[in-house]
Amino acid sequence: MVLLFTNELNKALQKIDQDIVNAMIMLDRAKKRLQMMRETEWNFLLDEVCLFCSKHDILIPKMDENYTIGKSKRKRSEFSYLHHFHVEVFYTVIDLKLQELNDCFDGVTTDLLLGMASLNPVDSFANFDNDRIMKWAEYYPSKFGDNKLRELGFQLDSFIIYAQKSDSKFLNLKGIKDFARVMIVTKLDLTWPLIYLLVKLTLLIPVATASVERVFSSMKYIKNDLRNRMDDDILNDCLVCYIERKIFKTVSNDAIIDRFQSMKTRRGQLQSE
Repeated sequence: MVLLFTNELNKALQKIDQDIVNAMIMLDRAKKRLQMMRETEWNFLLDEVCLFCSKHDILIPKMDENYTIGKSKRKRSEFSYLHHFHVEVFYTVIDLKLQELNDCFDGVTTDLLLGMASLNPVDSFANFDNDRIMKWAEYYPSKFGDNKLRELGFQLDSFIIYAQKSDSKFLNLKGIKDFARVMIVTKLDLTWPLIYLLVKLTLLIPVATASVERVFSSMKYIKNDLRNRMDDDILNDCLVCYIERKIFKTVSNDAIIDRFQSMKTRRGQLQSE
């Protein structure tokens, strides 16, 4: 049941075309659902499991008896089967899943997601939140210094009034991509350049994050037990070749040999087989 509750979130996060502004909503829904299950649905789950066991002739232990450790009936714990299944299994599994979600979406990630969700133009910017957007912008001091943060606050106040009440082009937008397109067509990116910068960041962050995740996933193939002493330069070169292998497949062996041969004078002439 725990996997069932998080399955929707897992599938959505793995989609290439997933709109990241919806991820925060799905994450919050999954966490609330798991917490509700932890607090109120133990008895329901126990009844379902007992019904399944009875239907398939599976032995159900007496819940008030002490839990048997391993296969030996002589080794019994101080706790009952009910305590074991309820606390040591049910609670532990849910807490581990909640901890995993909290680790993957820490404070910074949550602030970023909430900030991007606040720019979602769906339903005439129904999720707009000035404070969340400003907090998100603070994570990019190179783009938003003190003066620009102050200017961004004024631009946000002016823009949301204009978008919700003055311009019908913002009424039926379906996502950030549509939002960016309308700003360019109407040249509002020149009127509110800092807001347009936030829109661009919203579109770029998922791509940048996915690239980093792909690099870390590739490292286990490159730096393995047989090649665990390579320095950073070699590791970096190997990762580039592995990650961009589709591009490198178009490069011929002769071109690589010519490039390698021309780097410095060598005793022998390299040849391709």
